[in-house]
Amino acid sequence: MANAVEKKLIEPLFQALQKERFVTLATIDHETGGPNVSSISWIFAPDEERLYFAVDNRSRIVKNIQKNPLVVVNVIANESTYAISGRASIKAEKMEGVPLKLALVELDIVEVRDVMFYGSKISVEPKYEKTYDAQAAAKLDNQVMTALRNA
Repeated sequence: MANAVEKKLIEPLFQALQKERFVTLATIDHETGGPNVSSISWIFAPDEERLYFAVDNRSRIVKNIQKNPLVVVNVIANESTYAISGRASIKAEKMEGVPLKLALVELDIVEVRDVMFYGSKISVEPKYEKTYDAQAAAKLDNQVMTALRNA
C-alpha cells in the first residue's frame, strides 16, 4: 500500500509545527549539485501551505536555496516521518527583532508525503537540548520564534 501524499500539512503536522522542533532540511548543494542535509530547529507553520524557518544568513543553506529553490523538510511527528517538499525563497536576509544575522526562509509546500516504512510507527520523537547558557538559549529561541510567528 502506498503512503499518503497530501498537497498541504495535515492537522497533526500543522500543530506539531507551531513550536520549535528538530527537523532535517535537504537542499541541493550550490557547488557540487549533490544533496546537502542540515538539522534545524527554528521552524514554524504560519498556515497549512507554508513553512517559515530561520538560519544563519551566511549559511550554506541560503546559498543553496538561492541557486536551487527545491527543498525537503523531514519531520518526525504524529507517530510517523514526513517529507515536506516545496520551493523555498529568502523572505528576508536579516530578521527583525533578533540579535543574530538570521535569514527568514519561506517554503511554499508542494507535497507532504508520509515516508515511514511499512508496518511501523515512531514510538519516541527525537529530543535535543541546547548546550550553551540555558537562559540565553531560551531568550534567543523566544525572539526567533516570535519573529517567525510575526513574519
